[in-house]
Amino acid sequence: MRTLLTTLFFSSMIIAVQAQTTLTGLVKDSKTGEAIIGANIFVKGTYDGASTDIDGDFVFNTFKKDTAIILISYLGYETQEITQLLHSDTLNMEIHLVAQISELDMVVITAGAFEASDEKKAVILRPLDIAMTAGATADIAGALNTLPGTQTVGEEGRLFVRGGDAYETRTFIDGLLVQKPYSSSVPDLPARGRFSPFLFKGTMFSTGGYSAEYGRALSSALVLETQGLANESITSISLMSIGGGLGHTKRWDKSSLSVSADYTNLKPYISLVPQNIEWEKPVSSYSGQAVFRQEIGTNGMLKAQASVQSSGMTMLYPDMNQVEELLPLSLDNDNYYANASYSEILNEKWSLDAGFAYGYDKEDIIQDFELHRTIDLLQGRLKTTYYPNDQITIKMGSEWMREQFDESYRPDEDTSFETNLKSNYSAAFAEAEAYLNPKLAIRLGVRGEYFGLLKEWDVTPRLSVAYKSGTFSQFSLAFGQFYQQPEFDALRYGAPEKPEKATHYILNYQYTRKKRVFRAEAYYKQYQDLMTYEADQPWILDNSGEGYAKGLDLFYRDQELIRNGDFWLSYSLLDTKREYRDFPELAAPTFASKHNFSAVYKHWLGKINTSIGLTYSYASPRAYNDPNTDVFNEGETAAYQDLSFNASYLTNLFGQFTVLYCSVTNLPGFDQSFGYRYSASPDENGLYTASQIEPPAKRFFFVGLFISIGQKFEN
Repeated sequence: MRTLLTTLFFSSMIIAVQAQTTLTGLVKDSKTGEAIIGANIFVKGTYDGASTDIDGDFVFNTFKKDTAIILISYLGYETQEITQLLHSDTLNMEIHLVAQISELDMVVITAGAFEASDEKKAVILRPLDIAMTAGATADIAGALNTLPGTQTVGEEGRLFVRGGDAYETRTFIDGLLVQKPYSSSVPDLPARGRFSPFLFKGTMFSTGGYSAEYGRALSSALVLETQGLANESITSISLMSIGGGLGHTKRWDKSSLSVSADYTNLKPYISLVPQNIEWEKPVSSYSGQAVFRQEIGTNGMLKAQASVQSSGMTMLYPDMNQVEELLPLSLDNDNYYANASYSEILNEKWSLDAGFAYGYDKEDIIQDFELHRTIDLLQGRLKTTYYPNDQITIKMGSEWMREQFDESYRPDEDTSFETNLKSNYSAAFAEAEAYLNPKLAIRLGVRGEYFGLLKEWDVTPRLSVAYKSGTFSQFSLAFGQFYQQPEFDALRYGAPEKPEKATHYILNYQYTRKKRVFRAEAYYKQYQDLMTYEADQPWILDNSGEGYAKGLDLFYRDQELIRNGDFWLSYSLLDTKREYRDFPELAAPTFASKHNFSAVYKHWLGKINTSIGLTYSYASPRAYNDPNTDVFNEGETAAYQDLSFNASYLTNLFGQFTVLYCSVTNLPGFDQSFGYRYSASPDENGLYTASQIEPPAKRFFFVGLFISIGQKFEN
């Protein structure tokens, strides 16, 4: 469920670590005296630094010795340099920045984007918010599903955004596409993200209209930026109800290396918790990860990481021909991922970012058939950024990908079907963002893409505009066209002539004052050129599919109303229909709920060093198709409800910083049903038999003890 590297970052995100020198302080506006949120403070010539929080405070550690130059910068303010003598004690600073343009008057583009970062002014969530959301169990997708624009699809575990299928949301790490961001799973069992949220210092979740930097995603982009140098040398141990692991991080002056390994086995857990599944071999997995960071010169950073995961399970699963009959089904998965990126500030006007990644995934599925499938992805990316002045930023870049998909399907011993597909993809983009005046900002981009498998060139425009309507409020508009090649699973019998296309129109209003945020966003998304085919003739396909999604998203977060409390409320109204794949007509897809609501609450109990959280989620009924009726997708699932709880207790074990964490999903035990699966052929009465789709268990319990050796606990 989580790697030992997660343990390391889980500890470091909750409590400050010890280093040679600790710098703390407050950054204010020199004229108004108000705290500045999101100002960057760092030691010149190093990557040691931090950003101010909601109160203008900052704290970070540095290994720099003797005299150092402290740089303080924030958009719209003059950059300040302070020469400071460093020593082993804590240094406290109060910094007053002089405004070029008043921070309260500065406009920020927000349409279609939720950002979780410690660096950006317009951020709504922090990285720790993602990790500590009840019900998510430190899964990125689980936490983001509490935001507006997403749909709760309990049997999937993936991100479904504004009427889009799961494959329409793509994940990028340091600008590089991740082909398989979720664990392997059989149909109707939820998957889980492969990556810990603590690997990342920034998360940008776009629900539409995203930057020209990214492509191949019809609905949404999840952009993850990895951490820099580790703070200190430390060893971590995790003991969990579903497994355990070990990790170690070594920090040198200008480099760091983290290695970890963990083992998961659900057999002991399943023996204690009743299941709706008949397991023959419960899920077990091995995984390992290495993360290396190296400062190059004074302004360069090299990042490299590699991960490996191997998992397997066997269960009794409904036969697709007659669902009332259960047959043993086994799934084995091997996944490898590696990437390397390099960033450098070349001079005052230019910066450079380059990256390379490789991913490999293998699945072996056996029931009364055999399915063997592999997919690998090789890619490279280059981006330059030009800063002609404080008000304009220009980005230019290119990328290349090569994918290969191989599949062997054997329905019986004498028959075999082979699929071998190779796809090359290349793209180039340019984008400019300008602050025309304190109240008006614009971002204009264009992206050119070539889909080698489809032999198709496309050019896509992107536009975002933001206007400051008041001291604390603003409006944003976004427009963009997006293309995506259908999944390889849908291309077994041939490829369409064109990639699928979506056009986004977004209107956003946001009000931010101190520790309160309200935003409302209306959108319309038009689908064109969707791949479609007859259900019994998948080899006859074309681009005649179409669809739409429109709706309203509302979000409110308040960190001020309740002392030591924090909560947010999300609501989404969605109207969507589409004709794609084997849909015979324009219809609501099975993953879309008209109404989605989430309420998240977190509270810090200082006297007992404990953080608690609650999350309530509701989704209205979804459509499903009953072949025993004449109307397509006429069936309706039950409404979905879930109330989850978690708690983290901070203490020490043998003098080492320790976190005891526990969580439970669906605390009240709501009945949850996700529709029915039907036999492929009718019985002697001409009816298709049905089998209900429900969660593996009514509740999921998790308990973990995370120990950081070398990190002391400070109450």
